[in-house]
Amino acid sequence: MTQTKLTFIRFENGIWQGQIQAVQEPAVEVLYQGETLENATLSPAENGWVLSIKVPTSALSEGVHSFVIADAFTAEQLGDFTIIAGAPAADDLRAEVALLRAELDMLKRAIRRAYRNGD
Repeated sequence: MTQTKLTFIRFENGIWQGQIQAVQEPAVEVLYQGETLENATLSPAENGWVLSIKVPTSALSEGVHSFVIADAFTAEQLGDFTIIAGAPAADDLRAEVALLRAELDMLKRAIRRAYRNGD
């Protein structure tokens, strides 16, 4: 089985883009503040797919905003990105904590999904 791999391309004009290398179109879930974003799109590209995520304007505000990109079926994390706005962080600790919270939310969702499905 081929491993799905996500590689960052760019972040411009409020749109985060990455290249997903996969044999077939992946099912991708983007989580922000524990909720799934509906504004992520996949487009066919050479050697895979381009994932485009329109960052919500609420994430372009003071604080640390973390996004987790995961396989929708397996809940395996493919990647993540963080936006820090406002007063500069003394260090990256706030970003790390926000990312840990987002990953914990993703893990909780996967466990609940597995429990509901009887896995």
